[in-house]
Amino acid sequence: MTTADSEDEIDRHSAVVSDSAALVQLRAYIQNAGFQRGQKLPPERVLGPELGLRRFELRKAMETLVDEGVLWRHVGKGTFMARPTDQSDQNDLTALARTISPVDVMRARLSLEPALAREAAIHAPASAIATLRLTMERSHLAGTWREYEALDNDFHRQIAEASGSVVLLALFDQLNTLRRMVAWGNLARTGARPPRSHSSFNEHDMITDAIEARDADAAHNAMRTHLRSVEDRLFRAS
Repeated sequence: MTTADSEDEIDRHSAVVSDSAALVQLRAYIQNAGFQRGQKLPPERVLGPELGLRRFELRKAMETLVDEGVLWRHVGKGTFMARPTDQSDQNDLTALARTISPVDVMRARLSLEPALAREAAIHAPASAIATLRLTMERSHLAGTWREYEALDNDFHRQIAEASGSVVLLALFDQLNTLRRMVAWGNLARTGARPPRSHSSFNEHDMITDAIEARDADAAHNAMRTHLRSVEDRLFRAS
């Protein structure tokens, strides 16, 4: 191994150690602070110096907790607790996740999310619709699949929020956490980012148009069509 190779290996090892330490530190901070569901975390520019973490270290640790369903991001508003720091609920979901399949998760989404879109068409304020539009625009500009998927998750949760029902929103959060826990396998990706022809772009437009038009039936049907399209891509690739 050359000196350059050794230095590269040391850099990679240091990065892994740094990522792990940042994640442990962020978990401890959240636990000790006792954040409750829906409570907003301090912005990165404040939290980073408080924890002694560089911005990219903190952001990567946050992304891990978003993937785990501990945190969720609301575009333009910040990062929030998705569930309490008490692990009893998490343990229940973990046990449930071991007994279900991706098909079970998709069936549940097909039952819940079209109803959320219907409710959003009835109850969403203009500000919620504007937020959906902004999230869609940002998803079109996503430079990576990971960035797109985070914005896609934001879009679906924003519809749940726009329903105006805290009960339905809580159900969505539980199902979304389960979705992240269930093993979906490795999906084939064409390119580093979603192509302009990615079907979800047009499907999201149709959902938002229906919500904005206050057409509850159209919103319900557009969401169901979208999820069927997602289902087809997921299970065709697996």
